[in-house]
Amino acid sequence: MKHIVFAILFCFAFSAAVSAQGAAVVKRNYDPSRPVRDAFDRLVEAIKQADAEKLLGVYENSDRTLFFNNNGTVTMGWAQMKKNREESFAKTKNVTLETTGVRVEMLSPTSAYVSFKWKQQQEYDGKLENASGRTTLIFKKIGKEWKAVHLHTSPDNPGPTRPVLDSERQKEN
Repeated sequence: MKHIVFAILFCFAFSAAVSAQGAAVVKRNYDPSRPVRDAFDRLVEAIKQADAEKLLGVYENSDRTLFFNNNGTVTMGWAQMKKNREESFAKTKNVTLETTGVRVEMLSPTSAYVSFKWKQQQEYDGKLENASGRTTLIFKKIGKEWKAVHLHTSPDNPGPTRPVLDSERQKEN
């Protein structure tokens, strides 16, 4: 009987130790940037689908949400961006978007940024468009969700009439 009790206690202690080790492995493998990357991936998919509703679900619904656009303009507020995206996405189809060099940098438990390069091709109002550039998104944890609160995007090749200093333009070799 003592052997049976000892065997049961041994099995219990062994399973508790294994369970504790498993929990330690899970904690060690936890990546705090993963939820931010997931939000970013949802944003990219929404653009590929030209889905304004999905796209705007990634952004904070606030009049303080700030967008520095690829064309040099500024959009202030979620509602204005919603209107702009609904109008443009209605004319957009066949979107391809490639992101490279995606970097998620945690600034605190509730703030992060994502920077990346992008290449996009799409049909807009029946015309083929191509563009590329760099973007930084600022994310903030709001409740349990990560929301983008600021976007800054710049084209690789701004048009010759864009107000870019000559010293900032890439020189052709």
